[in-house]
Amino acid sequence: MRISRTRRIVLALAAALVAALPRSLPVAAAPAQTAPAQPPQTPFRAGVDLVSLNVTVTDGTQKYVTDLTQDDFNVFEDGVKQDVTFFNRTNLPIALALLLDTSASMETKLPTAQEAAIGFAKRLRTQDLAEVIDFDSRVVVLQNFSNALPELEQAIHKTSAGGSTSLYNAVYIALKDLKKVVAKNTEEIRRQAIIVLSDGEDTSSLLPFEEVLDLAKRSETAIYSIGLRTPDGPGTTTKGFKEAEFVLRQFSQETGGRSFFPNQLADLANVYGQISDELSSQYTVGYTSRNPKRDGSWRRVVVRVTRPSLTARTKLGYFAPTAH
Repeated sequence: MRISRTRRIVLALAAALVAALPRSLPVAAAPAQTAPAQPPQTPFRAGVDLVSLNVTVTDGTQKYVTDLTQDDFNVFEDGVKQDVTFFNRTNLPIALALLLDTSASMETKLPTAQEAAIGFAKRLRTQDLAEVIDFDSRVVVLQNFSNALPELEQAIHKTSAGGSTSLYNAVYIALKDLKKVVAKNTEEIRRQAIIVLSDGEDTSSLLPFEEVLDLAKRSETAIYSIGLRTPDGPGTTTKGFKEAEFVLRQFSQETGGRSFFPNQLADLANVYGQISDELSSQYTVGYTSRNPKRDGSWRRVVVRVTRPSLTARTKLGYFAPTAH
């Protein structure tokens, strides 16, 4: 009985030691000049109000600038300058959702859209993850998060056109799926993005635009939207496409992404290439808010670069946490 009890004590101590190790690793691995490692787009973890932003910087010719340092950035929250306490210009892995409109109006455009999306998937790195979602009257996850190109390519080829458009439902499901991608260690910390392609207004979602936009603003996900303006699609002057353009612009602007409206199908491959280039050219900038009051209010964030010729883009703000 004494031996059995001793073994139980030893095993319990060993288990406690193993359980404690992951919590200490991020602190030990963090560089001396930075704050303890935090997920890049998760503002509130471990009781620290660290707000992290993915920032894209361009020059006057819209070329991405990737050689800046921490001192080149000024961050303002509700007009008050913040101290940058975290900075990373090494591209962190990404988890993203590829959303393809497969409504009836996409029938003639879908083969070109498929090839452009596959070209984008081919540019992902082995440490990146992507899922494939098609949406018409329904929303279908054709491939769960994977870094295997054959699986992603096969899923994209499975898409077929028919039915109406449930864009808001699709974005909602993608946001919920991305929220499930949780890092188990510092190597698995990921940025998050949605790339959505559509050629017209939402006609069949159960969820309203305002609710999905609010969820997007509360997420750590940048939305890149592509609205097709093609001769065989909705006219650019029609009320329907104007509504679709407004929606896509709002999703992108509010989350720090970017919207594109190509006039020709042949431009799709180039658009996906621009999105890929941007995702590989981003900085992660973090700060601890000087107004840590947990009131659930919207905090507006502005990032400026000290060089006047450069422009920085990020999400417009975040919702402060609420007190427990």
